[in-house]
Amino acid sequence: MTSTTKVQPSDGNTPRPDHLRHVIYITTAAAMGGFLFGYDSSVINGAVQGIRGRYDIGSLPLAQVVAVALLGSAIGAATAGRIADRIGRLHCMRISSVLFTVSAVGSALPFDIYDLAVWRVIGGFAIGMASVIGPAYIAEVSPAAYRGRFGSFQQGAIVLGIAISQLVNYGILQLADGDQRGNLAGLEAWQWMLGVMVVPAITYGVLSFTIPESPRFLISVGREPEAKKVLASVEDKNVDLDARVAEIELAMRREHKSTFKDLLNGRNFLPIVWVGIGLSAFQQLVGINVAFYYSATLWQSVGINPSSSFLYSFTTSIVNIIGTIIAISLVDRVGRKPLAIVGSCGMTVALAFEAWAFSAHLVDGKLPSTQGTTALVAAHVFVLFFALSWGVIVWVLLGEMFPNKIRAAALGVAASAQWIANYAITASFPSLSADWSLSGTYIIYTCFAALSLPFVLLFVKETKGKTLEEMG
Repeated sequence: MTSTTKVQPSDGNTPRPDHLRHVIYITTAAAMGGFLFGYDSSVINGAVQGIRGRYDIGSLPLAQVVAVALLGSAIGAATAGRIADRIGRLHCMRISSVLFTVSAVGSALPFDIYDLAVWRVIGGFAIGMASVIGPAYIAEVSPAAYRGRFGSFQQGAIVLGIAISQLVNYGILQLADGDQRGNLAGLEAWQWMLGVMVVPAITYGVLSFTIPESPRFLISVGREPEAKKVLASVEDKNVDLDARVAEIELAMRREHKSTFKDLLNGRNFLPIVWVGIGLSAFQQLVGINVAFYYSATLWQSVGINPSSSFLYSFTTSIVNIIGTIIAISLVDRVGRKPLAIVGSCGMTVALAFEAWAFSAHLVDGKLPSTQGTTALVAAHVFVLFFALSWGVIVWVLLGEMFPNKIRAAALGVAASAQWIANYAITASFPSLSADWSLSGTYIIYTCFAALSLPFVLLFVKETKGKTLEEMG
């Protein structure tokens, strides 16, 4: 089906259409869920050693506390699509905000290590919901010609959340004289790091009251006049609103509420669902979140002092932001697939150099000069190539690649796969790196990065410029 509602992206010389300013605002507000994701992912990096010291636990139980939130995220992601279809996208955002706020307070004031784990699971559930609702909502309110760039806002918010959390952690650490267990107003520094998360959580909830409901949800519940108002505010002024609503209604009449059963072809998933699962899994299996969950601990383990390790964690976050900006500027110009290919190649090379650098024997508790410099440079290059490709592309594709008939359910399954893969990497890294081999661990990540290339070449289809109704 050929849509009559496409608009052409700006060529850089044409003034930005006025309606896009409104779209920018509402997609930014929706992407605040991504900010929470990034903040939560990285804030624990600054608290790891403080938690270890407070509860006197080893690498394996510590890894479980760090990673257990991801299991909650997988459950939240798996259920968010169905909840959103029942009560709307905005109500899902508000539920996520409340749960994350409660989790932040509980995580800052735990009775014991098990209590901390429970609060992190609750927060993870909230983040899992937001990780699904954000891309889906953004895809549903964005004009097709700009949807890639707006879809990139999710990843942009994630990397900004990572950077801000690193900066806040560094500030708190400085106030505590460099001690994660230093006392600040009756609490240890690491508790403040986790507690500050209430600020973005509440902000997310407040912003959800300032943006409109998804036009597709409004049409699904018979609120067409409201849907037209939303479409008028986000589509080009030349778009025929009646025709646009009719197009959406036609697509929706051909479908029914997606369920898990709709994703199956016999006993197996449909091919497109497997592609979504593969994209989600590879995004995490390259080990990107090791750079954000454990970077301070990693650099300290090869002889870098705590203050410098926090600094390198922050500079990595800045590189992450730069790479994401590059991706946002290119995703609708060169397409999703070319960026993914470039990213796979760059990540493979960078991870191979990291594996080589970490294979060196420590001298006086430090890597030799050449290997140490190589490790730091390669780590930043890896993050750069991830950010300008897979970090953005996966979120964009998951928000738009599935047919309307199965979009909500398929997105939930794919996002759950992402959280499960994230959990596997996060929970295994401390033991693999400390008890087995740090270099060997990075060789594993290198192999996954290398395998992501043929996966993209063989199975991923380009979606640039297509409307959601054309994804059937």
